[in-house]
Amino acid sequence: MSVLSIIRDCLDALLHPSARYDALTRARHRAFMAPRLLGSLAAFAAFPVYLAMRGAPTALEVAAFAWLIAPILLSWFLSRTGRYDGAHILSSLALAGFIMMVAAATGGIESFVALWLIVIPLEAALSASRRVVAFAFALAMSCAALLIVLGHFHMLPDPNFSPALHGALIGFGVVSAIFYAAGLAFGAESLARTTVSLLYVEEDRYRLLALNMSDVISRHSRNGAVQFISPAAEAMLGTPVTRLAGHGLFDRVHVADRPAYLTALSDAARGGEARSVEFRIRRDARGQNHAAEFIWVEMRCRPLEQASPEAEVVAVMRDVTDRKMQEQALELARTAAEQADASKTRFLATMSHELRTPLNAIIGFSEMIVQEDVLMIDAARRKEYAQLINESGQHLLSVVNGILDMSKMESGNFEISPEPFVPRAALINCCNLLALKARESAIDLVTRAPEDLPVMTGDPRAFKQIVLNLVANAIKFTERGGAVTVSAGVEGSRLVLRVCDTGVGISADDLKRIGNPFFQAGKTYQRRHEGTGLGLSIVKSLVALHAGEMNVQSKLDEGTTVTVALPLAFTPRAEQPSSNIATLTPAVRSATPEPSHQVKKSA
Repeated sequence: MSVLSIIRDCLDALLHPSARYDALTRARHRAFMAPRLLGSLAAFAAFPVYLAMRGAPTALEVAAFAWLIAPILLSWFLSRTGRYDGAHILSSLALAGFIMMVAAATGGIESFVALWLIVIPLEAALSASRRVVAFAFALAMSCAALLIVLGHFHMLPDPNFSPALHGALIGFGVVSAIFYAAGLAFGAESLARTTVSLLYVEEDRYRLLALNMSDVISRHSRNGAVQFISPAAEAMLGTPVTRLAGHGLFDRVHVADRPAYLTALSDAARGGEARSVEFRIRRDARGQNHAAEFIWVEMRCRPLEQASPEAEVVAVMRDVTDRKMQEQALELARTAAEQADASKTRFLATMSHELRTPLNAIIGFSEMIVQEDVLMIDAARRKEYAQLINESGQHLLSVVNGILDMSKMESGNFEISPEPFVPRAALINCCNLLALKARESAIDLVTRAPEDLPVMTGDPRAFKQIVLNLVANAIKFTERGGAVTVSAGVEGSRLVLRVCDTGVGISADDLKRIGNPFFQAGKTYQRRHEGTGLGLSIVKSLVALHAGEMNVQSKLDEGTTVTVALPLAFTPRAEQPSSNIATLTPAVRSATPEPSHQVKKSA
């Protein structure tokens, strides 16, 4: 083994750099160089012994031994250039030249070396190149034809061999050709074995890579059927890979994503280019405490064969659920930022009017009272101005209270104090407080509250604020001569409050956004009604804090119906999250409520 190792190391040192890093190419170059170098060196070493036994050689014998330099030159050519096919072509030419030289001097086509013409294409077969084999075949046929023609026209010298010597030479030619062909066969078998061994090594290497990759590698037919899938799929999907064969993987793809999944595979097989698709796929439960769920997977696929119309597709799948969750979180953050910016814009647009108007009245009328001597203001006029200042201050107080209440609700710091109370009395009281305003606007305010309404548990102050805001909102947006109906009833374990008006109604676009803080239906800068846009936002939040539901139905120029459902027996949570506010129906109409000091008085 040490001698073979030394020979292998010497051959590796002679290899061209292009063949040193590919195992199969390295084996082919060794198979070409080893027999030629060893054979030539062995023949040169035996040449002195032959001379001692044979005596003075003939010219033909000298030419034959001189030809032994050709294999060494061919090995040198391959070592310097790395051109494997070219070395085989030169080898075929050298062997054909040697055969023609010896055959021409020993009988032409009947020479003992003419049989060696068969060896030329056999030797070229080791190149694994059809072009080289075709060239060697044509060369051997040409040499045979040339020997036949030259012999037919008696253009070759007569060898004058005795029958015994001629028979011996024929036997030597046959035996030597058999030995050389056997050497070629062993060389071909060695190359084939090396090729198979390398294929097994590469297969084991890629199989080991597939077994240890976290990404899932699969091979599909064009219709999506799985023909191979790596064991990583078991960790990703929580099921044995045997269940994913055929259409087992397809059956796990989310129904809505199946067209995209099949389209990517089909396009990759048909178009010959890589495709990428993201889809949801079902992952089995990973224990008793876990349920089956859908995860997001990114699949990149490409065809195995570019030219085949029914090419198979190899795909790599990766779990991208975390990335999807991050993208959704970023999208939610972006939406929240946009909503915050819109709320700021609406706040500035609304508050600039709601705060400036009463402040101007307070400053203006107070300055007039200060200068009453100059302006000759009597007692009645002074009382009127003081009343206007008081009303403007109360309006400012209601705006500030509304903003503070809304801020507390959105931050989760608004505290409610549930206690038993009679909802019918609170409802009638609120309607009585707003009856004067409805009468002044020529609006018919109808209250329908059955006397058998049960006692409910909740915050009575919050309940009154809900009623006051809803009824005041309905009166504000109802034209003169219209009607507002307030009704209450029990449905199951909930008290249902409905406020219906015959007002201007709300468009479908505004219905989707109404209820957001500082938003009013219609254009912000062309409002027909005063208000901060906090009324129904506060109602919406108070209903959420009571674990209730709110719904709004409206049509333009036909009216609006607001329905609020509150539990009769409300038990507050230990900690009420502010996120409950955002879970309610967003389609509510925002308008300025009646001044909150009225709510506090009625509480």
